[in-house]
Amino acid sequence: MSVTGPELLPGGLAFALVGGAAAVATAAATPVARRLATRSGVLVAPDDRNVHESPTATLGGTAMLFGLFVGAATAWLLGDFASVFAAPSEMIGVLVAAAVICAVGVVDDISPLSAPAKVAGMVVAGVALSVVGVSLVVLRIPFFETVILSSNMSALLTVVWVVLIANAVNLIDGLDGLAGGIVAIAAATFLFYAIRLGDAGVLTASSPGALIAVLVVGICVGFLPHNVHPARIFMGDGGALLLGLLMAASTMSVGGSTDAVFSGQAFFFFAPIFIPLFILGVPLFDMAFAIVRRAATRGIRVTHADKDHLHHRLLRLGYGHRRAVWILWAWTALLSGFVLWPTYTGSGDAIVPIGIAAVCLLLFTVFHPRLRDSVLTGSPDDHSDGVG
Repeated sequence: MSVTGPELLPGGLAFALVGGAAAVATAAATPVARRLATRSGVLVAPDDRNVHESPTATLGGTAMLFGLFVGAATAWLLGDFASVFAAPSEMIGVLVAAAVICAVGVVDDISPLSAPAKVAGMVVAGVALSVVGVSLVVLRIPFFETVILSSNMSALLTVVWVVLIANAVNLIDGLDGLAGGIVAIAAATFLFYAIRLGDAGVLTASSPGALIAVLVVGICVGFLPHNVHPARIFMGDGGALLLGLLMAASTMSVGGSTDAVFSGQAFFFFAPIFIPLFILGVPLFDMAFAIVRRAATRGIRVTHADKDHLHHRLLRLGYGHRRAVWILWAWTALLSGFVLWPTYTGSGDAIVPIGIAAVCLLLFTVFHPRLRDSVLTGSPDDHSDGVG
C-alpha cells in the first residue's frame, strides 16, 4: 500500500526548522550549563584516563535536554508534524524517557553511581519507551521469516536495545567532540534513511522516528561548537546517555515497528533494525572490543574503565586530539555511506568505491604517523610505537 496525501512525511523545510530550533536552543543553553557547573564545582579534572589539560565543566547534557524539548515543542507547533502528535503518547514517552536517563547521567556526573544503578536507570527509560509503544515489535532477519514479537519479548528486547546503544555512545565519549560528531552523522544518516522509507511508502508520517532523528542532529550541532577541542564543556554521562536513548528510540520507531517490505534493496536492507548496527559501527565496535578485552584480563571487571578505547589507541599511534576525532568521524561517515547508497539507488554498486575508500582510510589510520615521523627523522626504523 502506498502512502499518499497527509500521510507523507513532512518536507525538508519542516525538518530544517525543527532541527534549527533544537540547535539554537542547545547552543544558547550550553553556556548557562557551563556557568552552573563551574559555580557548583561539577568539573572533570585531568587524570591518567582523561586527556584534557585543565578542569572542565560537565553538565552539557542538561543543555542538550533543553534543546530537545524546545525542538519537540517547535515540531508540535508546526502543522507538518500533526500526524506524529495526533496520538502524542509516543513523543511524550520519548521525552519522559529522555528526562529520566539524562537525570541518571547528571547524577552520575555530580557523584558517581555504581554500574548497577546506572543500568537500572537505563532500564527504567527503556521500559518507559516500551509502555508507550516505541519498541521493537518486528524482527526481520535476512534469509529468515519475519518474527512478530510477543509483548514480553518486545519489552525485553526494547530495554536491551536501549542499554546497548546508550552504553556504546557513553563509552565512545572520550575525546572533545567525538561522541557528538559521531551521533550527529549517524542521526543525519538515519533521518535520510527514514525519509527514503517514507517516500517508498513503508514509513508513515505518524511514526516519530524521523522527528527524533532530526532532533538529535539539532542538539548535537548546537552543542558541538562548545565541545570541540579544546572543549569548554563536556556533555557528561547525562548527554551521552541521552543521545544513546534517542538513537535507540529513533531506530526502533523506524526499523522495528513495521513488517512492510522495502523492495529492491540488497543485503541487510530487508531488515531495517540492522541499519544502526552499521551506522553506529564505531561506538558499537569499541564497546564490544572493550567488553572482550576486559573479560579476557584477569582481575578486571567488565565495567572497569580503562584507556584502551579506539580513541586512546589513535592517540598512542601518534595522532593529535583533533585528527583522532576526525578519523573516527570519517569511519562513521564511510559506514553511513555504505548504508545510504543502496537505500537510495536500489543497488550495491557502491561496494567497490566504498571498499577502496575504506582501505585508504585504514592505511592512513595505521601508517600515517609512522610515515610522518620517518620523513621528519630520516630513519624509518627508529619508530616502532604501535597500537597498545
